[in-house]
Amino acid sequence: MNNRAFTLIETVVVIGVTALIAVTLGTLLAYFYKTNAYTLEQSTAVAQARRGIEDAMRYVREASYGNDGSYPVANAGTSTITFYANINSDPAIEQVTYTLQNGTLYRVVAEPAGVMPSYAGATLATTTVATSVVNDPLTPVFRYFDNTGTELSAPVDVSKIASVETTVVIDTDVNRAPVSFTLSGGATLRNLKIQL
Repeated sequence: MNNRAFTLIETVVVIGVTALIAVTLGTLLAYFYKTNAYTLEQSTAVAQARRGIEDAMRYVREASYGNDGSYPVANAGTSTITFYANINSDPAIEQVTYTLQNGTLYRVVAEPAGVMPSYAGATLATTTVATSVVNDPLTPVFRYFDNTGTELSAPVDVSKIASVETTVVIDTDVNRAPVSFTLSGGATLRNLKIQL
């Protein structure tokens, strides 16, 4: 009779080899997911910022006089801009502020209230536009230009603004590759009465 079966030693060796292969595969998968988690996080931050910048420039392009008669651009700085635009297709013109604080770009919207429309004391709705913003001091988030294309220097006279450019640098971890990703956009204000 020829009865062949695994001996105890052969069974232990097979279990050991199988366990070694399983541990090796588990380690490789963990390394793969850890490595790609950063790339996924960076891609998500860039996609969110891209959508936010596109929306911001579309709203800036449509800036118009506020319901209270305010000039279309109320405030202009290197990391903030406040303007008036209808961003939600209702009859009211909202006051919209984009501001960079602690590496996050926010949009703050105020709806006018009252019989004589006013933005003072209005309820504010804040939305995150972009996270992991790492603009250095030499890369302002907002730059402003007059109707001849000349860049306006600080402090910006809002009555001379004809177009706005934005640049946002995104990097979820400055100590890791891939390097930072730069997004830019621009808009010419359409609803201004500029004297040429």
